[in-house]
Amino acid sequence: MIGAIADDFTGATDVAVALRRRGIRTLLYFGLPPQRAEAPEHDAVVIALKTRTVHKADAVARSLRALRWLRAHGAAEQVYFKYCSTFDSTPDGNIGPVLDALADAMDVPIVPMTPSSPEHGRTQYNGYLFVGDVLLGESPMRHHPLTPMTDSYLPRLLEAQSAYRSGVVTLPHVRGRGVERRLAELRGQGVRYAFVDALEDDDLMEAGRALAGAPLVAGAAGLAGGLAAAHARTRAGAGHGGAPAPEPSGPAAVLAGSCSARTLEQVHHMIEAGRPAYRLDALADQNADSLARGALAWYDTLRQGTGAPLIYSSLEPAKLRRVQEALGVERSASILEAAIGRIARGLVERGVTRLVTAGGETSGAVVSALGVPGGVIGAEAARGVPWILPSSGPALLLKSGNFGDPDLLLEASLADPRN
Repeated sequence: MIGAIADDFTGATDVAVALRRRGIRTLLYFGLPPQRAEAPEHDAVVIALKTRTVHKADAVARSLRALRWLRAHGAAEQVYFKYCSTFDSTPDGNIGPVLDALADAMDVPIVPMTPSSPEHGRTQYNGYLFVGDVLLGESPMRHHPLTPMTDSYLPRLLEAQSAYRSGVVTLPHVRGRGVERRLAELRGQGVRYAFVDALEDDDLMEAGRALAGAPLVAGAAGLAGGLAAAHARTRAGAGHGGAPAPEPSGPAAVLAGSCSARTLEQVHHMIEAGRPAYRLDALADQNADSLARGALAWYDTLRQGTGAPLIYSSLEPAKLRRVQEALGVERSASILEAAIGRIARGLVERGVTRLVTAGGETSGAVVSALGVPGGVIGAEAARGVPWILPSSGPALLLKSGNFGDPDLLLEASLADPRN
């Protein structure tokens, strides 16, 4: 069995659907599963943690607990550490400290990885990460409120937060079927982390073939898809995942907290389309309870036929900086996440059966507030953005901040009685 540990909830859904798309029967758990979890037959388990921006010691402890659970429940073949395709982290972590801990615990000499995900516009060349046609450090990610990315060279980024050296498996090695040879060279040079170049999906398929036997691999969902394809070709029982479940129906609402450029575009698209929208203003009210009460009172005034509503805290970089300067980064984030969690509970109590969330921290807050343990991977509303169908409670669409076309939030919340 393959075991994946994801550092946020939207990333977990992304990697889970990448595995399932290749026929790997995949279970998704939000948080550490119970020790005696009853589950249908499966080939992979994805554990969604909320460790991307917590204190690094906490991130390491949670990740090691997830590793112990996976190994105790049969994930001895391969462990995959899923991080964001834009390598979201700071010089203190958390990618480096978590990888160091996992590699030490598993006694793994070298860990291959790549954040490349060409379908989402993320590619790696000569160890540099590109977002679309610009370097990571020149992309909108340089303004990220929690993990601003101002450098683009991945080995340098990781070495700043890790105790070990990093190197690169360049594109000629990948396309010349020389990944294994290059890894052996890097290992002989004392390198522990090897970033594998990939510009196209075929590069990820070749990397997956070469790395199918590696005990610990890391990266975004792109490489997970390459590994899944390699496993599906050889594994008895794989390839029987069946068609995705149909899209859920019923009353919907959209909760957006990400301040990424793409989410801001999607929020604007909803507002321009005439959907009712309510902005959570942490400067005007620093009490999460009253913020939530105000949003729910507004929701109660909506009439049928207005379309699924949007409740959001997403802000442009300049406005976001003013909020963070006034309240502090951590305090402003905690207020809004707590409010969104309370709002999610209130919406479900009011009959909402579909929740669309934008942003990893926002999604984590919603899942935690609703106490959702996990669910079945359903149909994709966008590439890498599937519906999650729990055994009880609302269907969830957990969208990473940077994912989806401009109309994703609008389209995903259609077919609602309020339309």
